[in-house]
Amino acid sequence: MAFIRKRIRIGECLLNENFITQEKLDEALALQKSSGKRLGELLVENGFVTGEQLATALSNQMGLGIVNLQLIEIPDDILNMVPPQILRKHKVIPFEYKPGAPNTLHLAMSDPMDTVAIDDIGIVTNLSIEPVLSTSQSIMLALDKYYGNTDLKNAAEQYAKERTHVQEEITQETAEVTNSPIVQLVTTMIESAVRQRASDIHIEPGARNLRIRFRIDGALYERANYNNNLLGAIVTRIKIVSGMDISEKRKPLDGRMTQIVDKLEYDIRVSTLPTVYGEKVVMRLASKQALNRSKDQLGLKPDEMTVFDRILSNPNGILLVTGPTGSGKSTTLYTALSELNREDVNIVTVEDPVEANINGINQVQVNPKAELSFASALRSILRQDPDIIMIGEIRDRETASIAVQASITGHLVVSTLHTNSAASTVTRLEDMGLEAYLIADSVIGIIAQRLVRRLCPDCKQPYEASEQEKNLLGVDPAKPLTLYKRVGCPKCSGTGFAGRTGVYEIMEVTHDLKLIIERKGTADEIKNQALKEGMKTLRMSATKYVLEGITTVDEMKKVSFDV
Repeated sequence: MAFIRKRIRIGECLLNENFITQEKLDEALALQKSSGKRLGELLVENGFVTGEQLATALSNQMGLGIVNLQLIEIPDDILNMVPPQILRKHKVIPFEYKPGAPNTLHLAMSDPMDTVAIDDIGIVTNLSIEPVLSTSQSIMLALDKYYGNTDLKNAAEQYAKERTHVQEEITQETAEVTNSPIVQLVTTMIESAVRQRASDIHIEPGARNLRIRFRIDGALYERANYNNNLLGAIVTRIKIVSGMDISEKRKPLDGRMTQIVDKLEYDIRVSTLPTVYGEKVVMRLASKQALNRSKDQLGLKPDEMTVFDRILSNPNGILLVTGPTGSGKSTTLYTALSELNREDVNIVTVEDPVEANINGINQVQVNPKAELSFASALRSILRQDPDIIMIGEIRDRETASIAVQASITGHLVVSTLHTNSAASTVTRLEDMGLEAYLIADSVIGIIAQRLVRRLCPDCKQPYEASEQEKNLLGVDPAKPLTLYKRVGCPKCSGTGFAGRTGVYEIMEVTHDLKLIIERKGTADEIKNQALKEGMKTLRMSATKYVLEGITTVDEMKKVSFDV
C-alpha cells in the first residue's frame, strides 16, 4: 500500500484536469487555513468542484479505479463483515472481493489517503484492503441503503423497550438526551432525506401506523412505516429542536431548525397540523448552498439568459418572478441578487422567512408580533438608502403600491407573486388596485416559471410517439417522432427521474407592451404582443425539453395548461 501513503496534491490534480481555476483554488486554500478542513472537502462543500470531478482527478493521479455504488448490489456476506458504526465513522464501505484475489477486499473511499480507515477495516475483516475511489455522497447513500432502515428500526425497537408504560408521557428531558433512540431516529431520518435529494419530509399518523414520506423531485415516496406509538416522541423531539411549544397539540404550529449533514448546513422549516390520529409534521429542507448558485445552473437557455441579463441591467423598475409554491422562485430571486451583489450597491431584502444568508446583503425577517410586516418594513427600508430591494412576496395592495413607488423613485425591486403566467401577472396587479399607468411605468420584466423532472440519462427508453402526443407537441402527425419514457434503475432509486430543471416564460416589458398595459389590455392581448416579440410560453419551453428527450409528455402537461 506504499503508493497510497505518498503525498498527493489535490489542487494540482484538479488544475491538471481543468476542473478548477487557479483563482478558485487560491480561494479554497485561504478557506482551508481558517477552517482547518481538508482541501477536497472544502472544494466540494463550496461547489468549486463536484464529487465526481474530485474522484476522477484522484483516480487519474493515483491509478485507482472508480465505483458508483448505486449501480451495484453488495453481497450480504461483505455487508455483515464490518459494523455499520465503523463504516459511518470513516465514510467507507467494502463492496467486493478483488477479482482473482479472494483475500483482498475492495473498499470504496472518497479519500484513499485515509490510512487509518484502511488499517481499521483491515483489522476488523482480517483481509488485505485495496481502496477504490467513490464520491462521498455515493458512499453515504449506500450506507443509508444497506444500513439506514436497520438503524431506524433498531432505534424504534430500543425506544419501545425503554418505555416501561405504554401511556407514559414524553417529557422534555427524554426527548433532549442526545444519545436517546428517538434523537437518533429523527437525526437519521433527516440525513437520509438529504442524501436522497428530498425537499420535504412528511410524518403522517394513521390509525395504527406512522408513515414517513419524502418528496423527491416534486413527487412523494414512502420511505418508512412505524407503529403509531412512536408519534408522540418523534413530534416532541422535533418541536424541542424547532423552538415550538411541546404542550400545545390542538393548533397548528410553525418552527425552524438547522442540521449539519455531511458537513453542509441545512435550514429546516417545520410545520405541525393536528389530525384525527395525532399531529402531522412536514419539514421543508433547504441547503444554503443550493440557493446561492450561479445563473448558469438555473436551466435558462442562451436566448432566455440574454433577456434575463438585459432585465437585470435596468437601474430601476420591478422584476417579478411568478409561479406556484415549490416552482423555484426563491432560487431565481437569490440568483438575481447574487448577480447584482457588488461593493458599490446597497441591497436590502424583506422576507418571510429569510431562506438563505448572503454575504454583503442586508436581510430583514418579517415579524407580525413586532408589527413588522412587508409594508412597514418596506417603508423603513426606503429610508435606508437602498439601490436594490427584494420583497419575498407581494401579498396585498399596500405592499404592491410601495414597491411601485420605490421602483419609480429610482430603485430596482425584485419580488414574487402567485400567478399562472407572465401576462396574467399584469391583470393580477390591476386586481390589487394598482393604476394601469403605474404598472406600465414600473414593471420591467416578468418571469413565470415551473420545474420539470429530468429523465434519468442511464435508464430512459426511446419509443415512437402516438398521434395524440404529436398533436399535443404541435408536430406533424405524419412524420415519425421518437420520445423518451422513464424506466427506473439503481442510480435513480427506481424513480426514472434524476433532478429537475427550470421551465421559463420570460416577458420583457417593451415600449409596445407598456402601451397595451396603459390602456388596460387583457391578458390575452399582452400575451399575443409578447409572443410577437419573441417570448416563449411555458408550454413552448416544456415542449422543447420533451423533444430533446430531457423530460416526458406527462411532465410537460403538469406545468402548462394553456396551449
